[in-house]
Amino acid sequence: MAVLQYLKSRIPTLKPPMDKVVSPWTAMRMMSGQQWNFFMVDLFFPLDERETFANSESWQCAWLAWVIDALDFFTVSLTITPLAKEFNKQNSDITWGITLVLMFRSLGSAIFGIWSDRFGRKWPFIFNNFLFIVIELGTGFCKTYGEFIACRAIFGVAMGGLYGNAVATALEDLPDKSRGVMSGFFQAGYPMGYLLATAFARALVDTTPQGWRSLFWFSAGPPVLAIIWRYFLPETNAFIQRRALHESNPSPVGFIHEGLRTIRKHWLTLIYMVVLMAGINFVAHGAQDFYPTMLINQFGFTSNQMTITQVVANLGAISGALIVGYISEIMGRRITIISSCLCAAALIYPYTHVTTMRVAACAFFTQFFVQGSFAVIPAYLMELSPGVIRTFVVGTAYQLGNLASSPAATIQSRVAEQHYALPPSPSGVKRYDYAIVICAFLGACLALVTFTTLLGPENKGRQFGGEDEIVHAENTDKSHAGNDKAWTETINHEEKV
Repeated sequence: MAVLQYLKSRIPTLKPPMDKVVSPWTAMRMMSGQQWNFFMVDLFFPLDERETFANSESWQCAWLAWVIDALDFFTVSLTITPLAKEFNKQNSDITWGITLVLMFRSLGSAIFGIWSDRFGRKWPFIFNNFLFIVIELGTGFCKTYGEFIACRAIFGVAMGGLYGNAVATALEDLPDKSRGVMSGFFQAGYPMGYLLATAFARALVDTTPQGWRSLFWFSAGPPVLAIIWRYFLPETNAFIQRRALHESNPSPVGFIHEGLRTIRKHWLTLIYMVVLMAGINFVAHGAQDFYPTMLINQFGFTSNQMTITQVVANLGAISGALIVGYISEIMGRRITIISSCLCAAALIYPYTHVTTMRVAACAFFTQFFVQGSFAVIPAYLMELSPGVIRTFVVGTAYQLGNLASSPAATIQSRVAEQHYALPPSPSGVKRYDYAIVICAFLGACLALVTFTTLLGPENKGRQFGGEDEIVHAENTDKSHAGNDKAWTETINHEEKV
């Protein structure tokens, strides 16, 4: 009966709450002024300013890291054709470099998520970015296909470790009224990274003697900035409060035991989060990863035409992330995701079948709604996650979704190569009808996200920080209070706090 009642409530609970919100500019002004000053400031600041810098929030650093994460990831998507030529492989073989990154991200999210929740966000973040530097440099020096695949697999571990940490760093300390718009702003970092990767690929791949290698070597530079920036920033206030609470009143059980108990309590919600992230990652990667190859191989676009189309598409993605993320504060998380998916579904046919430069307009609006639906996810996952293992849960749910969606580009390329061959180009290059495959693929994935979100819960407006952890501890462990004197004293102390 409980299940039936829950299912019956799914459609009525989609009713928009129409919450009163402040304007995006007011929401941003509610954040520390130092955040925005340091967003654009030169990182090599005078030594006497370091103490002031260390006392500021760390939201921008997380955003920069997410931009760098996307930039490094899309270096492969934008160089599939030259990589295939370099290693004497088909395009579908090179897409395994994308697939392995997505597969190994789950391992990274688990390792770095536990590290971040147990000991703090700072040093896992720094080590993540150090790995980015080493792996991107190593990829540029690969001589064989096997070396390239190995580098991308290791890159997946590093990339997987960043998302949960960056989301927690970005959103934990924000004012509640800023959460929706800043969730969108955070997610906008992903298409921003794609946009930068597109521009750098056009500037380096066809104009330098080393070709695609130059792009990978160049992409190893930006993580240095993130490392310097994060080094001078403290832990988030929410983490400091939680750590102080546990130090003053140690739990009778260890961190791992407490985390496992939390997972057992919230297992159904965690499964929902993974399924949702699988669907939404299928949508994002299905719409992005193989799209440049379609433009060049099937439509015959030049490098300049492909670059323009991708830049316009990512401008649409950035706009959608900002606008839709803000709208979710008014309309609610679930209804905003569903509405964005339905709008994207209406656009996927022109997105994949307009063969002239007019496709740029289709790409703008398709990515507007695709990334718009994704923009709600950071805040949505944070609000659903239990506080004691928030970084682990957010990162692992996201990356397990990535694991499920990891074959997206390979599936698209294999199906097209095996079933939808086209006449060769005038220069003799093999061509395939990627458009019909991408179109059908996106339609199915958008339907999955819509149905999953319809069935899901929502905790919009949930409080983070010490109070959130207290409520979690009470709900999870009151059953232990009668049997464990130390735990009873801890609960009593938390209630007083």
